[in-house]
Amino acid sequence: MLRALRCSSFVLSKCVLQPGLLTLSAKRGLPPLPLLRPLTPESSSCFTRRRCRDSDPRTQDGHVPPSQLDDLPPMMLKKDYAEVPLINTSDDLVKRLLSLEFACHRDKLRLKEDQLVAKVRRDEHDRSSTEVKVALLTAQIRNYHEHLQTHPKDKANKRRMLMAIDRRKKYLKYLRFTRYSTFESVCQKLDITYTLPPAYYRRLTRRWRAKKALCMKVFEVIQRRKAREWGRLKQATLSATGEAEKTELTHEKAQGTTA
Repeated sequence: MLRALRCSSFVLSKCVLQPGLLTLSAKRGLPPLPLLRPLTPESSSCFTRRRCRDSDPRTQDGHVPPSQLDDLPPMMLKKDYAEVPLINTSDDLVKRLLSLEFACHRDKLRLKEDQLVAKVRRDEHDRSSTEVKVALLTAQIRNYHEHLQTHPKDKANKRRMLMAIDRRKKYLKYLRFTRYSTFESVCQKLDITYTLPPAYYRRLTRRWRAKKALCMKVFEVIQRRKAREWGRLKQATLSATGEAEKTELTHEKAQGTTA
């Protein structure tokens, strides 16, 4: 409906602004066309200005979440132009246009990936080792996490983030079993908190819960019975030792009297 109103207002405004139509209507004796104003968002109350949802980095709470790209300097050149020899002799305006100030999110993410890879790589040409793969997956996971803080209903990116987390877990598990010192250094340099997986995974069902509750109840009953039996045995031993001591005392007294 709003699109139809816009089209009609545009057509009417164009017709009114053309002087040929006014003279034609006057020659034929037709009533003059009304001077209508074009329908614009400023002049109409049916249009409301709203912030674009994709360009709003704020979360539902209203605050801007911290990003891993905040530490990148804005005057840093893009990856494709950093090693060009002519960039050093170019103008400051050209350098500014080719810097991160006017770069897209993908260019910034590529630089962040290179920074993380430079921390854990074995040499300058290393791009396929396990440490480098962990660094690349870490940058992707943090990027997905920042995106989901602003767009929590994005199920596709959430699935991609979980898949990347599972892949990184496998790489870290391989490093932990093969080279533990490298595993510790990678987790420390990339600021990764690794939690050990459980000994086994078991699906919780109603039958298993009922069986576990029954076993716990039986265990408590058996412990109570054992405690009672231990108490009876203790009392029996105490009574037996007391009677033996009494008999010894009486025997000693009897010997003393005879002596």
